[in-house]
Amino acid sequence: MLTVKALHIIFVVSWFAGLFYLPRIFVNHAMVKDKATQDRLALMERKLYGFVTPIGLIAVSLGLYLWFGYGFAGGWLHVKTTLVVFLIAYHLYCGKLMRDFAAGRNTHSHVWYRVFNEVPVLILLVVVFLTVLKPF
Repeated sequence: MLTVKALHIIFVVSWFAGLFYLPRIFVNHAMVKDKATQDRLALMERKLYGFVTPIGLIAVSLGLYLWFGYGFAGGWLHVKTTLVVFLIAYHLYCGKLMRDFAAGRNTHSHVWYRVFNEVPVLILLVVVFLTVLKPF
């Protein structure tokens, strides 16, 4: 079970790395005007999203395995699970934003993406403290 837990942590860290970087690419994409740079950023977004999506699936799958192995006890785990569901929705929304950029339908400013980029940071902070402290 400890091996599964270690793998879960590795895949969660990797998933978060992608979720931190993808919106940063969106920030740059929203700022540039020339077509060549926009195309390059769209390619980077697509490759990163395609790489990080299976990593997120593995992280969630390993988390579910741990959940069933250890049980679902404690209010902290209910909050953490809710945040993971929100993080999955965030990931999927990043995919929508990526497709909007590729189709030339972006409606957000680079400032909006800078704020949007902070969402996974806040989720990570809460999830780590919940997991370590198990406050309730």
